[in-house]
Amino acid sequence: MAGVGMPTVKLPIAGGCQCGALRYEIAAPPLMIYACHCSNCQKQSGGAFVLSATVMEPSFRFTDGAPAKIEWTSDAGNQRYGLFCGDCGSRIANGQTPSIGVLSVRAGTFDDTSWLRPAGHIWIKSAQPWIEFGADDILCDVQPTEYGPFIKRFNDKVLFIEG
Repeated sequence: MAGVGMPTVKLPIAGGCQCGALRYEIAAPPLMIYACHCSNCQKQSGGAFVLSATVMEPSFRFTDGAPAKIEWTSDAGNQRYGLFCGDCGSRIANGQTPSIGVLSVRAGTFDDTSWLRPAGHIWIKSAQPWIEFGADDILCDVQPTEYGPFIKRFNDKVLFIEG
């Protein structure tokens, strides 16, 4: 339910890589935004965690440029792939093989990041020891099996409108 002070985000969500060669749009609202603390995300980003937006695969499309692709096995043992700019190296999205119908888009690549807040944190068993979580944060030691609480919290905090 929309609340006072709730951010309003216009669709489609646009974003791109650091150099601008790779651009994309997301036509539908993300299912959720989460912070992933797994070792793969830490190595790929060079940071303590990655902020990702879970989107339905058909709602995502590249509008300029063609992504490069890398494949690996995740901490959970899944076959994953990453789409990134071949010029500047910016990671844009991750998916799974075989497809499960969703992509994890790097939320920091959105043109407007002012509204981003994680609904929860995953793979906290790999989190850096200096990370401090809030008392009401949704926390998962590893990959969650149930995303309902993440999706509900996210939908309670952001309103999406057609642009």
